[in-house]
Parts: sequence; C-alpha cells; structure tokens
Amino acid sequence: MKSIMDQARKGDPVALAQALVSTPSVNPMLEEGGAGEAEVAELTAGWLTEWGLAVEVSEVAPARWNVLAHLGDVRGDGPVALLNGHLDTVGVVGMSIPPFGGELRDGRLWGRGSCDMKGGVAAILAATARLAQDDHPGPLIVALTADEEHASVGMEALVRLGVGADAAVVCEPTNLAIMPAHKGFIWVDAVFRGNAAHGSRPDVGVDAIDHAGRYLASLGSLRKELAAADPHPLLDHGSFHAGTISGGSAASVYPAECRLVLERRTLPGETPARVMEEFQTVLDGLERDVPRLDAELVQGLTRPATEVLEDSPLVQGLLSACSAQDVEPVVEGMTAWVDAAFLNEAGTPAVCFGPGSIAQAHSADEWIEASEITKCANVLYQFVGDFQDGGEG
Repeated sequence: MKSIMDQARKGDPVALAQALVSTPSVNPMLEEGGAGEAEVAELTAGWLTEWGLAVEVSEVAPARWNVLAHLGDVRGDGPVALLNGHLDTVGVVGMSIPPFGGELRDGRLWGRGSCDMKGGVAAILAATARLAQDDHPGPLIVALTADEEHASVGMEALVRLGVGADAAVVCEPTNLAIMPAHKGFIWVDAVFRGNAAHGSRPDVGVDAIDHAGRYLASLGSLRKELAAADPHPLLDHGSFHAGTISGGSAASVYPAECRLVLERRTLPGETPARVMEEFQTVLDGLERDVPRLDAELVQGLTRPATEVLEDSPLVQGLLSACSAQDVEPVVEGMTAWVDAAFLNEAGTPAVCFGPGSIAQAHSADEWIEASEITKCANVLYQFVGDFQDGGEG
C-alpha cells in the first residue's frame, strides 16, 4: 500500500484511484455505519495542498465534508474551469468482492466506488497535479462534494456559497462520452381515500385500492402522449412509472386509503407545473366516471433536467481535447439525474464526462477499466489548458 500511496502523491491516476477505493466513504444515510467522507476528504485535501492549491475542507452537514481547492486566481479575468466529483459511495452489503481492496487485476480496478465515482475523482486529481506541476496559472476550481448518492447536500452547499465557473465537468461514469444533457425527475404522491367497511358490505365500503388501480390504468393515455411527442435529440422521450404502492389493512376490509408514488422523468424545459397538470388531467377525467372517487396529487421531490448546447465552448472544447488525446469524441445523453443540474441552474455550464460504465455503478462486483482513468485524466488536462488559453484545441 505504501508504494501505491507514494505513486498517488505523485499524481498517478490509477494509484490515486486505488488509494481512494481503499479509503471507505460509504454514505451513512444509505447504510448504517457508513464512514462518510471525513477520511477521504482529508486524504484528497492533503494531496491538493501538497500540489500547491489553496484548499478548504468544510462540514456541509454533521460529519459530511466537502473539499474545495483553487489553482490560480479564480477571481481574475481569465476563464475559470471547474472539475467536480463526489466523494461518497453507496453501501457494500451484498458485494461479491472485497469492497475496499482496491485490487488491480486484468486491467481493471475492483471495489466500491471504483466506477461511481472514485475513478472520476482520480482523473480530476491526476489532471490537477499535472497542471500544478507544470506551473499552470489556472484559474481552476476542484470541487469534491459530499452526499451525491443521497440528497446532494454537498453540491447544494457549494452552489449556496456562490461557487461558479465559466465551464464545469462532472466526472460521472460515461465511458468517456460527453453528456451535455440529462433528464430530471418529479415524484408525485397520489393519495386515494375510500371508506373502510366489512368486506360483506359493498353498499358501505369504498375501495381506495380499486380507485388507485383505475387511475394507473387511465394513465395509459399519458404514456401514449409522451411517446408520440417529438423526441429530444439526446434523451429521447419523457416517461413515468409507479414506484411504490401501499394500502389496505386486511383482506376482509374495504381499504380506506391507498398511496401511490409516481416518478416522472422529465426533459429539459418540462416544468413541475406542467407535469402536475398532466397527472391532474387524467385524474379529473377519472373522477367524472367513477362515483365516490376521492383523491389528490401532491408534488414530491423534484430535480430539474438540464442541458448545455452542443455548440458551446464547453462541449466543443471537450470534443477537441478528446481528439487531441486519441479518445473518440462522442456526444450522448445522460438518462439519470446528476449533480450537474445544480451547477447549470446556478449559471455554470456543466456536462458529464468520466471513466467507467454506469452499468457497473453500485454493482456487487464494481469495477472500472484502469486505462479509462488515465485517458480521462489526459483529456481533462488537455481541456483545462486549452480552455484557459481561450482555444478549443
């Protein structure tokens, strides 16, 4: 382990990833006893300080830590680049490999977080070490955040502080594809109220579960409407599904209540008000046809879809940097919601670009191709240098 740590201090991307994976940072909100970000924040802050960056470690929630580092004068006249990754991981229960082994085998790095997203954080750190060692003047912001896997308190705190840049790269696993657009989501709580009665009394009982089922069936019209709309060029169509359902007290009793949680995946430009109207329109139609139906819809957790135009300096600069580093320049859509939305909503153009496949994220045998970490670091190094020089390659 000592030799790995020595190589990591020198900025070797794979050694950095091994050291990060070997440092547990399970999100304690997702798994009891999770270590959180304290140790990994201290580790990364130490490297960044040693490389000459101005570093601040902040507690953004009890025992939850962000690392914010500056290279050069981020308040000067030059364009500011921001590189972001999250330090927390999901839990390790049920893993089929040692979660914190950091083993390098068959060209792959194995362990929890190797793909999501310590490989990406390692690429950020390796690129930063090279820029610092080259006496690059910056300005560059490195933002390593807490709690992305749960409630994004780290990114929310970062944006609340007013941290921003002219361009940001969030190094989520994209298989080194540039992803300038991603879907958002809205959770809709649908509450159906019936009337509890003995199962032998249909004259008195009102079946809330039956009404919820009828509503789900009626939503088929909305599903067809979404599928018939013009697709987004990178994200295809919006969609929805029923995530959870609960209701009833006993087989012999008419259920007095049934609750659904629906999730609507949204496209850039789709507002919460519009989504709620879609669901309400279907409910209004059902109320006209079903006697004694009593229901309401409540908007729950909401995260926006965002996008950066493909002709932007950010996307074009990354495409050029990929070409310069012999990485195939590819633009795709990110179907999942990511922290980049907070940056975009706050005025910092942000896209996803990182090593690893999202298919491996959170898996029982999580791994990442080690070569992708190095390639990502090379592209980030190229991009930051070119972007700050005012060019695109």
